[in-house]
Amino acid sequence: MTVVLQPELRWHAIGRRKTSVARVYLTPGSGKWDVNGRTLGDYFPRRSLVQHIQEPFAVTDTLGAFDVRARVHGGGSTGQAGALRLAIARALVGADDTHRRKLREQKLLTRDPRAVERKKPGRPGARKRFQFSKR
Repeated sequence: MTVVLQPELRWHAIGRRKTSVARVYLTPGSGKWDVNGRTLGDYFPRRSLVQHIQEPFAVTDTLGAFDVRARVHGGGSTGQAGALRLAIARALVGADDTHRRKLREQKLLTRDPRAVERKKPGRPGARKRFQFSKR
């Protein structure tokens, strides 16, 4: 008798935004969220951020079809939400490649390259100059 092991249905993806990094694991389920050990609404109390994060599911009509386990670190809440959104979109493409077109049209698979510009030496900030004094 041979035992055939079913491959575990789980998709992993990484998303980045500013200085935040999100690792996401999608499994088929009932739509449970676990973000750093807390629920989505508990970890991101702003409703706008929750809608931003759930956008890949809304675009592909898969809201509630997957359980999401995520580990997020670095940056602030907006950067973490952006990183989580990108990671979810990438994981959905791994789960079903037919989602790629819809996600691409909504620009959900493009990493946002904007980050804080570094402070330059001899200046108070990245671009700010000290006040000019003629005399």
